[in-house]
Amino acid sequence: MIERVRVAVVGVGNNTSALVQGLALYGQSGSLVGIRRPTIDGLGVGDIDVVAAFATSEEKIGRDLTEAIFLPPNNFPRLNCDLPRADVPVTKGLVDASEVPRVAAALAGAEVLLYSAPSGRPETARAYAVAAHTAGVAFINTTADPVARDPQLLDRFEAAGLPLLGDDLASQFGTSVLHNALLRLLAERGLTLVSSYQVNLGGTEDFRNLVENPNTKKQSKLNALSGADNVEVAPLGYLPHLASQKVAHLNLEAQGWGGTAVSLDVKLKVHDPSGAAGVNIDLIRIAASALRNGRGGHSAEATSLFKSPPGTAI
Repeated sequence: MIERVRVAVVGVGNNTSALVQGLALYGQSGSLVGIRRPTIDGLGVGDIDVVAAFATSEEKIGRDLTEAIFLPPNNFPRLNCDLPRADVPVTKGLVDASEVPRVAAALAGAEVLLYSAPSGRPETARAYAVAAHTAGVAFINTTADPVARDPQLLDRFEAAGLPLLGDDLASQFGTSVLHNALLRLLAERGLTLVSSYQVNLGGTEDFRNLVENPNTKKQSKLNALSGADNVEVAPLGYLPHLASQKVAHLNLEAQGWGGTAVSLDVKLKVHDPSGAAGVNIDLIRIAASALRNGRGGHSAEATSLFKSPPGTAI
């Protein structure tokens, strides 16, 4: 019988809500709807237990994880599943690097630390990575803050035989994935790109945070579209009434045979946290498998699941 993966999460927001509810849903139903890879190195979608959670919201600290994921400002909908009490109280997250030893001690028993806090806090992201390294735990950075792109940190994880996966999650079916596919299609069919842009609107707290603290997010989105010229990414827009849904608008202007015009406009509407959970479920299993087999550093298997893996611009 395969050993279940023990994962700790940083951030008890919408992405964690989607993940925790989804683990219960798939474990109970056996469904494969929305699943990219049913098994990874023998690990199924239901072979994961969340054993620790960290947050900075006073309202969530001390609450059971299955209760905290529904507290405001979280707005991801309830999935159709039974969600038994996790008996995982939300622990106070670190405020600065001086708390790394406390967090490292709290990671006892975990194999993987999933960093799913808001982007725009690079020092915090790095401090959690150091805590994971201290505790001998694999680290996954889903944010745009540079962690896996830090060569020195990556070398430390590799030398210790600890996986370090990042940076910035490429959603299961999000704007960057779709935009990149359309740009590739133009090139494959011999059309000449004149210009292209994307606009992203959302109502989650992560969107609100990124509007206020854009930092490296725009660069990360451009990294996901590497090799494409004349492409613009508009600043993110925060619209609370969209709740956990994201609305994206894409435009591509090109020239075909004889310089004739080709124009394409696409609208994408998805639940952003679902797109994150659909990728995190794979990253957790990739990280756990690499850890158990002593493969430290970044995993090539995870590269396509990030907008800004090691080697891309910061």
